[in-house]
Amino acid sequence: MTHILNEHTLAQGLNAITTRDADMERIFKEVGSPPLWRREPGFPTLVHIILEQQVSLASAKAAFDRLVQHVSVLVPQKFLGLDDATLKSIGFSRQKTAYCRNLARAILEGFLDLDALGARDERAIRSELLKIKGIGHWTIDIYLLMALGRTDIWPSGDLALAVSIQKVKKLASRPSQPEVSTIGEAWRPWRSVAAFLLWHYYLSKN
Repeated sequence: MTHILNEHTLAQGLNAITTRDADMERIFKEVGSPPLWRREPGFPTLVHIILEQQVSLASAKAAFDRLVQHVSVLVPQKFLGLDDATLKSIGFSRQKTAYCRNLARAILEGFLDLDALGARDERAIRSELLKIKGIGHWTIDIYLLMALGRTDIWPSGDLALAVSIQKVKKLASRPSQPEVSTIGEAWRPWRSVAAFLLWHYYLSKN
């Protein structure tokens, strides 16, 4: 089976998931196929995902757009040339400023090769990115799923995913991260597709 998410594998995964899970079949009939959310691999996308940590997607996108307008081409060298005041005005917290600088330095100093990383397996990618302070499993999950297009990634720490699961599965309370992990096991090896469908459902209801 291919490990890259595209229109063909998205359809293949949706068929597999909705055939085995009546709840997922129900929401698929209600909201249809999710968009194929893809982002370009590289430094800008990781910065964008760091901005998305624990804030709304809209506010993160606004800050990211202001950053790109400021530097024109977002590369590690240009990011490191921005001072604290400039980044604060763009919308970076002190913490996220530090995280993105850590990432930029790791690339410039040769500790992280994002181009080469894409060809490696999930465990190796996760191991390399976890070495950078400020990049945790959720950030890596989103990068693997949306930038590298891996078909079986499950961001169990994602709030919107948990909220969507609660609604779809009619749970009394929002599932904890370990519970989300357990629920996701039923959708292997298409957990990325399950996440896309659940996000699509969440967005259609909010």
